Amino acid sequence: MTTASTGSFIWFDLLTTDPTKAAEFYAHVAGWTPQPWEGTGYTLFVGSQGPLAGAAQLPEVNRKMGAPPHWTANVQVADVDATAAQAKKLGGKVMSEPADFPKVGRLGLIGDPQGGLINILKPNDAMQLHDTTKAGEFCWSELLTTDHMSAFAFYSKLFGWEKRRDFDMGAKGQYLIYGTGSKELGGMFTKTKDMPMPPTWFYYIKTDDLEAAIERAKGKGGKVMNRPMDVPGGARIAQLADPQGAMFALHEKPKKS
Repeated sequence: MTTASTGSFIWFDLLTTDPTKAAEFYAHVAGWTPQPWEGTGYTLFVGSQGPLAGAAQLPEVNRKMGAPPHWTANVQVADVDATAAQAKKLGGKVMSEPADFPKVGRLGLIGDPQGGLINILKPNDAMQLHDTTKAGEFCWSELLTTDHMSAFAFYSKLFGWEKRRDFDMGAKGQYLIYGTGSKELGGMFTKTKDMPMPPTWFYYIKTDDLEAAIERAKGKGGKVMNRPMDVPGGARIAQLADPQGAMFALHEKPKKS
């Protein structure tokens, strides 16, 4: 495994109305093993390469403000306070001021200028990056927003993300693929008028069999939001919602010929 550096996605959090039911759902769909973190009210999700995510109760104050159950990612930074200050200078907002979390690190929540939300984290200990080609791993981080070029400019200055290439989606516009070093991390695109949701991050979980994973999700109360589709390179994807309403996506790697 490679040690994570600035700009790496190092952890994923699910804030939900029923962490217990959510843990059962993702164990069935993604193959994760839930492990309660004693004394914290937080449930770890453990994949084949170790812990990669976790679930917690959606705070009541967030629910009263209209926040639905949702996934969020943690991006590693060298200095959380400096990154939060820079985010404000670049037109973003600090939604939760940086704070220390015992046994975790220093964490803050920021919003980009278009309204997308993401956590910034400096972990106490070095984090090892997982092989994202393996089933059950988060493999792609995608932003649907109102102006993806402006959003990318914000994140590139904040995290050092670099543009890898554009993909022409025809009537849906351009899809910008970004990454760090030699690794592609995800994509961004400007949502069309028929996409009424606010700017949203989608996180993709790798699966060896997309149809089987979808059936497992449906059997546990999940909903298919966008049916399976082919993407360049031979992969297939689908967007879903878990039983509590949190959106996520599945990514099936290309079949071997």
